[in-house]
Amino acid sequence: MLKRAIISDIHGNVEALKAVLEHIRSQGVTEIFCLGDIIGYGPNPCECLDLVIDNAAVTILGNHDQGALFDPEGFNSGAERAIFWTRAQLENGTGSRDDTDRRWDFLGALPRVHRDGNWLFVHGSARNPVNEYVFPEDIYNQKKMDKLFGLITLGCFQGHTHVPGVFTESRNFLSPDETNYVYNVTDQKFMINVGSVGQPRDGDNRSCYVVQEEHQVTFHRVDYDRDVTANKIYDIPDLDNFLGDRIKQGR
Repeated sequence: MLKRAIISDIHGNVEALKAVLEHIRSQGVTEIFCLGDIIGYGPNPCECLDLVIDNAAVTILGNHDQGALFDPEGFNSGAERAIFWTRAQLENGTGSRDDTDRRWDFLGALPRVHRDGNWLFVHGSARNPVNEYVFPEDIYNQKKMDKLFGLITLGCFQGHTHVPGVFTESRNFLSPDETNYVYNVTDQKFMINVGSVGQPRDGDNRSCYVVQEEHQVTFHRVDYDRDVTANKIYDIPDLDNFLGDRIKQGR
């Protein structure tokens, strides 16, 4: 029986990722999918890449992963500075030359989309898999919603905004609290934002991920020592202190 953990937006936060992987192991999960942005913003890009390479059955390209491979586009100054620092860590970071090559080869081979029967997996959206944001307030944008749902067979799993919840075909957005952390799958199309492991932005500073089963999706929140990660960020001049602050605040 299907029991899949789906994680996204780790952003170089190895403390959060380790806590989430430990929690996943307690759930009887058979496989892990990662929806991208393994790196960027956070202080441990190499370590996070290694953990994803070793644990995820499928990984999707995120915009920060793409930014490390090529020139970042559409990034603000802080995010751009962080991605250049991240690139330097990948070029000169921990491990052997083989480790470095393995990380670059992995990033370079990441797909933009993964399909599994009725399920679609992307970083951003069904229309623009790497870069398009789908925010809760987009339920009021009829044209955008019509286009997105027109590209979905039944369900789409995505990240990118760091705001978890369910978009329904009837144009509602349901936060995890509103579903009591469980969404029951019917024949109605849906999009699920799985939230962020390393940098939540919904006011809850705990990591977020989902477990997908045949007929339901469950949101999980996982606590970890945010001060450790934030202090690492504060100690790195090329990483804006704001990136550490928002980890603590969940915004």
